[in-house]
Amino acid sequence: MIAPARIAAYEVLRRVSDGQSDLATVLARLRDSLTDERDRALATDIAVGTMRWRNALDVLIARAAKRAIDRLDPEVLDILRLSTYQLLHLTRVPASAVVDDAVDLTKKAGKKSASGLVNAVLRTISRQRNALPLPPRPSAPSHRAAALAYLETTLSHPHWLAERWMDRVGFERTESWMQFNNGPGPLTLRVLRSAGTRDALLNELQANGVDARAATYAPDAIVLERGALASPFQDGRVTIQDEASQLVALLAGESPGPLVLDTCAAPGGKATAIAATLGEREILVACEKRDRRIALLRRTVSATRTERIRVLQADATRPLPFEPVFSTVFVDAPCSGLGTLRRDPDIRWRRTAADLPALADTQRTMLANAASVVRVGGRLVYATCSSEPEENEQIARAFLAEHPEFRLLPARSAHPALSPELEDVEGFLRTEPDRHGLELFFGAVFERSSNL
Repeated sequence: MIAPARIAAYEVLRRVSDGQSDLATVLARLRDSLTDERDRALATDIAVGTMRWRNALDVLIARAAKRAIDRLDPEVLDILRLSTYQLLHLTRVPASAVVDDAVDLTKKAGKKSASGLVNAVLRTISRQRNALPLPPRPSAPSHRAAALAYLETTLSHPHWLAERWMDRVGFERTESWMQFNNGPGPLTLRVLRSAGTRDALLNELQANGVDARAATYAPDAIVLERGALASPFQDGRVTIQDEASQLVALLAGESPGPLVLDTCAAPGGKATAIAATLGEREILVACEKRDRRIALLRRTVSATRTERIRVLQADATRPLPFEPVFSTVFVDAPCSGLGTLRRDPDIRWRRTAADLPALADTQRTMLANAASVVRVGGRLVYATCSSEPEENEQIARAFLAEHPEFRLLPARSAHPALSPELEDVEGFLRTEPDRHGLELFFGAVFERSSNL
């Protein structure tokens, strides 16, 4: 019988490969199809790992099959990918069990005629496990072709991104970013201030056998290295939120009120973090465009028991239905997501360089619309989870050139908890894997000085 986790992982990959959904959305539905927590964990590991290492897996599969990847049926290719990932990265599972399940899964998928090919390809790859035919790390990174082959294939990132990063930050930093993206990320929590202090909850977690530590940079963050989050800590005391995302929320300041606007608020992590700093008579208006995103935002607000948030449907790509009355306006702009490839590995295969200009146009429009509702003396925060300049510093520079009524504030001036090492030479917040051990996030803070 095929292991339920492998069937589930295959179904996840099929939906993503067919373009039916993104990986995160499909994985969120696993709970409905798998009741056993161990099966859910294994299915997630297989699906995420397969997506991370797709380029390397495809090269090995093509070599063993002696045919191009595009000559394989999509169903067969996904079975070979997930099975090759298991052979190379989940070595506690006997190779024979992986191969047998793959053959049975091929038949179950209606591709019985390909079962012999699947068996032969996987056995070939299994024999090569100790000497994989992948491009080695170049002895001299100045050898451009060899460096790109290693980054693109062995470290499994798209060619355009490997080339772009290497040209911008050099081979060593690009390698470090990619190795970070290919590793497992810890579960990071944000302690809800209404539930007490981080230190108190951290001590409680550790007393209950959870391997937890205080995060390096975010003052309310706890990192779980190993162990599950026990049920007493799921009841309105913490929420799951990446540490870099928590840092971006700090750009709103210690006292962002009395009237705050979050223009792109779903799923709600940053909005609820900002709202936790507000006083009794201060309000955060949280906006989203689509009904589904509004529903997601409301669920987050409810789950975190956050008060002082008012949810409103509004489209930040159009003029906002407000006067310039807000003390702080937060624009967590829709972006390429290329800074979060560790958490969302499918993004690396879905995005192309051609996506960036259109995204940047939308970001510029949103920022300009948001600027129009900031009061004099108020602040405007712009943030992305992108690694790319077109969505980050280039947007900030263009905004300042077009809006002389705003000036740039140093990121660390926004909040005393922000470490100086998180601010770059231009005054922007920038988190980076090789320097901070965090996903790539960007943030800029502007202050409105006049009514120009």
